[in-house]
Amino acid sequence: MRTQDHHVEELYGLPAFTFPEPGETTRLAEPNAVAWRIGHERWTVSEVWVDEFDRFCAEVDLTRVRALIVGTWGDTEDTDPSEVIEALLAVRDQLPALRALFLGDITDKECKLSRISQTDVTPLLAGFPALEEFRVRAGEGVSMGETLKLRFPALRHDALRRLVVESSGLPVDVVRGVGASELPALEHLELWLGGSDDGADCAAADLEPILSGARLPRLRHLALRNSEIQDEVAVAVATAPVVARLEVLDLSMGTLGDDGAAALLGGQPLTHLKKLDLHHNFLSDPLRQRIRQVLEPEGVEVDLDPADAEWYEEDDGTVLRHISVGPLSY
Repeated sequence: MRTQDHHVEELYGLPAFTFPEPGETTRLAEPNAVAWRIGHERWTVSEVWVDEFDRFCAEVDLTRVRALIVGTWGDTEDTDPSEVIEALLAVRDQLPALRALFLGDITDKECKLSRISQTDVTPLLAGFPALEEFRVRAGEGVSMGETLKLRFPALRHDALRRLVVESSGLPVDVVRGVGASELPALEHLELWLGGSDDGADCAAADLEPILSGARLPRLRHLALRNSEIQDEVAVAVATAPVVARLEVLDLSMGTLGDDGAAALLGGQPLTHLKKLDLHHNFLSDPLRQRIRQVLEPEGVEVDLDPADAEWYEEDDGTVLRHISVGPLSY
């Protein structure tokens, strides 16, 4: 099951609770006991997102809300969430307890990941300086000839502990923006880099500010996932200074092969890790065995499941590997 097959079931350790539609008799949860999901199935929603959010603000004590999940805000293929961001910022003074926000809990059925329109999301981080967890799902849409894609200019945020960006084609400007940001409290960073067919234009060298760890003194979990340049990423990670302080290293969901895995084994020691996640890979059995022999006796949990990794051989003999969430999954 891929991440975007179903709506999230929890955020910030709180169970997801969908705010009822008009006329529903569902009893409301305690404001601080759940992660409130605003937005219903795209094809069944009876009101626009901002109207639903207005009802939510009127019926729920915002001062006690700790986590918000933003679902479908309309036709997400040609409408970005600018109105959603404006609505959230308009009531930020009424949300002093907000600690977690997920922008884009949208399933494949509602909109393919590559087609989810996005915009500059950093005003949310600037507007909520106490936010500890931010997650966004992003693709690229087009409206009136304008490209609607994720933007993440560099910023400073002193409280953010967890940042997750899910994409099948992450723009290099986003990678560079994250790398240039000052995030002194960040413990968990997860970037889905994606593939060139969906707009990914990041090279391994663009990850250097992240891999140096200079602006990420508390980082313990680094995930560079779903990448078609996973071997190149693994080579860069093998000598990256940030690895020495990690507990979890995640290079899963991409096109990792023997070259990348051998670079990891030949680089700095990884025996201090609690977990190495390489699931969805294209490794040979001898490489899998070598990784297990080196790391598992040291207590490292290793995930080498090839999962649903798929490849094709073209007429000229060229082997094409596919990332977990990309064109092949459409």
